[in-house]
Order: sequence, then C-alpha cells, then structure tokens
Amino acid sequence: MGFLDYAPAPESRSILALKDEYGLFIDGEFVEGRGASFATISPADESRIAMIAHASDEDVDLAVAAARRAYTKVWSKMSGRDRGKYLFRIARLVQERARELAVAESLDNGKPIKESRDVDVPLVASWFFYYAGWADKLDYAGAGPNPQAHGVAGQVIPWNFPLLMLAWKVAPALAAGNTVVLKPAETTSLTALIFAEILQQADLPAGVVNIVTGAGATGAAVVRHPDVDKVAFTGSTAVGREIARAVAGTGKALTLELGGKAANIVFDDAPIDQAIEGIVNGIFFNQGHVCCAGSRLLVQESIHDEVIDRLKERLSTLRLGDPLDKNTDIGAINSAEQLARIRELSQVGEDEGAERWTADCVIPDKGFWFAPTIFTGVEASHRIAREEVFGPVLSVLTFRTPAEAIAKANNTPYGLSAGIWSDKGSRILAVADQLRAGVVWANTFNRFDPSSPFGGYKESGYGREGGKQGLAAYLRPASAAPRAVAGRTDAKGEAVAAKKGGAA
Repeated sequence: MGFLDYAPAPESRSILALKDEYGLFIDGEFVEGRGASFATISPADESRIAMIAHASDEDVDLAVAAARRAYTKVWSKMSGRDRGKYLFRIARLVQERARELAVAESLDNGKPIKESRDVDVPLVASWFFYYAGWADKLDYAGAGPNPQAHGVAGQVIPWNFPLLMLAWKVAPALAAGNTVVLKPAETTSLTALIFAEILQQADLPAGVVNIVTGAGATGAAVVRHPDVDKVAFTGSTAVGREIARAVAGTGKALTLELGGKAANIVFDDAPIDQAIEGIVNGIFFNQGHVCCAGSRLLVQESIHDEVIDRLKERLSTLRLGDPLDKNTDIGAINSAEQLARIRELSQVGEDEGAERWTADCVIPDKGFWFAPTIFTGVEASHRIAREEVFGPVLSVLTFRTPAEAIAKANNTPYGLSAGIWSDKGSRILAVADQLRAGVVWANTFNRFDPSSPFGGYKESGYGREGGKQGLAAYLRPASAAPRAVAGRTDAKGEAVAAKKGGAA
C-alpha cells in the first residue's frame, strides 16, 4: 500500500435518528411553520437530508412573544445559580450526544468529521460549561454593579460553524439572564434543531430559547422585531451593514462579528515545520470557511521559496473527500453558491496575473468541491488579496522588513485576526502591538477558548464574544433603563404602554 493509499474509515450515519421534517422550535415545542418547507442537503453528494420549516413573520412574532413571556415570568426571576444549573445540564447533554452531533454537523455542513468531533462539539460543551460558571457572578462581568439582562436577544448565525456559533451566542445570553430567538443559516439548520431536542431533555423552561428557521427574510424579521432588545449577528460584512442600519436609533444593543482577511506573517527565523502546519491549519481548516482564516500569507523574502516548496509538499498529502470519513482532511464546500464565488475569485486571481497552483486531488462526481489552491506573485492591490474568498484559497505576498510586514498586514478593510511566526518573543510582541486585528496568534493559528474574547476592528465588526467581554455584551448597567416598546408585557403578562425615551 502506497503512502497515499488508505482504507476508508467512514463514521456511521446510523447513529442519527433524523426526522423527515423539522418544524420550528417555539415555546418549548416543535410547531409547523407557516411558510413553505425547504430541503437541507448534504453538500458532499447533494442528497436530501430532511425538510426544514420556513418561518413567516407571524412565526417570528410568536417566537419573540414566547421569549418575552419566558423572560418576564420565569428566566429574569430565577437566580443566577439556578440559571447556571441549566447551562451545566445542557453542556453535559452535548457531551453525551457528541458523536451524534458531530455526524449531523459534518453531514449537513460538509466539514470533515474529525473537525466536528475533535474541535466543534468539544468547544460547544466548553462554552456552556464556561458560561454556566458565570451565571451567578454577573457583578464581575464588567457591566457595573447589579447588571441587568437586556431582555430578548435576537441572534442570527452563519453556516460555517453552525453548532459552535450557536453556543457562542446562546450560552452567554442565557447566563446573563436573557431569553433567545435564534435564526440558524438556511443551509445548516440541522444541528440547531437537534440542539432544540437537547433543550427539551434539559427541561429548559418553555420559551427561554426559540429557534426559527428560514432564509434571509426570517433573519431580517428577527433583527427588526420591535420587541427584541439585543441583536447579535455573525456573517458577511454586507449583511452586517444592513443590520447596523436597521438597528440604528432603536436603542437595541448590537454585536457584529463579520468578515476577515487575516494576515499570517512568517519571519525568516520562524520554526518552519511548525509554521507550515500553522499555515495549513490557518487557511485549509474547515475548507477555508472561517472568518478569521489566515488567507493572506506574508513571507519574508529570504525564505519564500523554501516555504512555498514545503507548503506544496504538505498540501499534496491532504485527503479530499467524504466528510464522514475519519481520514478526510478537506471536506465539501457548503453550497453551490459558495463554490461559484470561490471559482469566480480564483479566476480573477489568474486574470490579475498571479500564479496559481492547485493540489492534485481526485474530485468526486457529485457534491461541491474545491481543491486546496495557492496563489503566488500576488500584489496587495489584487482582489484575491483584498476580498474574502471564504474557501481553501491562499494568497502569498512577500516582505523584507517588519515595518513592511505590518504595513501589508494592515492594508485591508478587515481587522479580525492575524498570526505571527518567529522565534523572537520581542519581535512577536512588537509586531502584534501594531497590528490592527482583534485577535493575534503567536506561533499558532485558529486556537479558541471560551475564556478568551474574540472580535474585530473596521469592517470585521464590533463587540466581543467569549470571555467576560462576551458576557458583558448581554448585560446593561443597572442605571440604564430597559428599552420601552409599545405593546410590551410586564411580568404578569399584561400589556404596558411605551415609556418616554423608548424607541422601536
């Protein structure tokens, strides 16, 4: 058997007990949606997995009303310690159903099972464990003494990390005392709906978390709903701008985690073997479907050729194929639309004069696939060096001095993350201090921990997720009055009029 020959080791789909159709999760129960259902498919072979309900504006109204009742009557009256018990229970159930969740995530999203199993799902449990511990310590979150929850949080999450982004949003919101209306991405709603079953297992009070599925119009209905007090969104910069405009003047709190075009800077004294693995992890993890992906590689001129040769050699060993195969390194692109964009920008890269190299991979006949690709000879003005490809495509630029590396790294409208590779700690600290990026990794890349805040600058959004900063985003100072909205109900469920100063 040759080096690249191997026996497939597929994870079994039989562990899943999927329904043919999934409804909306409102007020603790699955209910039918008023809109036409749509199919969620496996991007690996385009086969239908299940039918998903499409929420109408009326469905969103019901979900927000359920969240408001749960907030006023149950969740806001519960002690932080008791709220934390529910989060601990959810975390343990995620661990118990980890294998099932990982298979469902890879089936619906297209990412390799070893990433879902070893990264995504363990981090989901970690996020709930971490914020469970914060639930009775809100005074220390940095929002002032006796901080208060905003109320109802409307959350819209993307398709690249469906379950993990759910945890990033839901866990701190619940710990802070908010209730939630969550809208998962249209192409990856499956694990959010399985998570709803976990909420039922945990006996979470009805209405504390509501999940409405659908397309962009459903997310817009959640964001614009007058009785939503806090909006949290992860996704594209273009949609983030629309949300910021929609929320402006309403008094709603807002957190935006948007696109990125991260620089991964490799100095001539870097540990090359370690750096090569970091480069691969930085851009080819999750097929490059990562907002903080190290998609711009900045290499010091003196080691450029060695790094590129070593990188091509390493990429030639990556296995592209069935996401459920435990040997797979590169899974499927999430959708036909995303594949078309990756192909378009890759062609632009060639047209701009950059040199393209693509790993020699066997592309399956069905599904959405794109082999790992490197562009060298890239200029800072090229579109592939400035626009977010969101796929397994790496642009390589060179630099001579640290000052030039910093200038090129910061020459982007984004500012989400960056990586630095060097043996000199003083150089790492000096460069990191000048990078306009929310997260800077030193001699590693794409490392996440629930205690560490994550977020960006410029067109990468504002606000932080993770750590106590992510918790503070779901709290308001006790001195700040809650938003007043016409038609809102009080703790007894009776309608109250809007007070002076409120806006909707």
